[in-house]
Amino acid sequence: MLAPVTSVGIIGASGFTGAELLRLCAGHPEFDVRLATGDSQAGSRVGDLYPSLVAAYPGLAFEKFDPDRCDGLDLVFLGLPHGASQEVVPELDGRVGAIVDLAADFRLRDAGLYPTWYGEEHAHPELLGDFVYGLPELFRDEIAGAARVAAPGCYVTTAVLALTPLLRAGLVGPTGIVVDAASGVSGAGRPPKPTTTFTAVDENFAAYGLLDHRHTPEIEQSLSRVAGAEVQVLFTPHLAPMNRGILATCYARPTTAGLTTDDVLAAVRDAWAGEPFMVVTDGSPGTKATLGANSVHVTARADARTGWVVAIAALDNLVKGASGQAVQCANLALGLPETAGLTAVGVYP
Repeated sequence: MLAPVTSVGIIGASGFTGAELLRLCAGHPEFDVRLATGDSQAGSRVGDLYPSLVAAYPGLAFEKFDPDRCDGLDLVFLGLPHGASQEVVPELDGRVGAIVDLAADFRLRDAGLYPTWYGEEHAHPELLGDFVYGLPELFRDEIAGAARVAAPGCYVTTAVLALTPLLRAGLVGPTGIVVDAASGVSGAGRPPKPTTTFTAVDENFAAYGLLDHRHTPEIEQSLSRVAGAEVQVLFTPHLAPMNRGILATCYARPTTAGLTTDDVLAAVRDAWAGEPFMVVTDGSPGTKATLGANSVHVTARADARTGWVVAIAALDNLVKGASGQAVQCANLALGLPETAGLTAVGVYP
């Protein structure tokens, strides 16, 4: 077997998305991780923080971020908290090949949305145009060969891939869309918070971010591109007592009378035919089926009684919702097979 030829750095490797990137890169035929930064864990070995990775990285230690250490890397993943990538990207300019950012720092096209939804001005709005939006099932041609990619997160990916076939086919209207989505606790990140301790989460199911969750404009931005019209979404996230997974249940109004479940399922199948990570099911998707996989399980229904169309999608928030999607984007950006290092098959039980 040939040795890996793509040198990789992971900035922010000590968090859950960073650990998942390390896991996926360990199984990638082309990626060779040369650098893993984590300022809070600097000096400690990767295998001490994440024993599951010790077999792949027995000698690798976390480092403090130093842009000089990135010189010459072919690919850099940014697994940083929101706001941090805005300062790191300029420091990497001219030093590295492709950059794939997992945060929201470069996802929104309109810099004016950041103060409203993220509470602060964007530090480098002039760089927003340098990034393409990294949802391969919709924007594959833009990602291919791109030097800068902003990979969408878990809630957005789930909702957008559930609703896209219906909007694209003109079966539902662009306004009055409701998205209710539930996420596992790993979506909140590795640092402990009062709302994510075991005693807070166990035996509990709660909504949060009511009416103003920061991913709302990103969902609307993506769906508006699909629909060719301004899309309006009421998005409510929920925290579920599980480690991984997201389930999004989306509601929209049909544009014509007499729409049937056969009609909407046909649109979903047509939209995702041939997509390596999209699984269309007649049954109801569940998060367990996507565990450890880069796949999205989707279905749809039309209810004549209430006049609603329902679209449902499930995925693993750390894989297709974060690190797996980032690897998928990196493969496209570097001209590698899109599925390299990734699987559509989940772990069960």
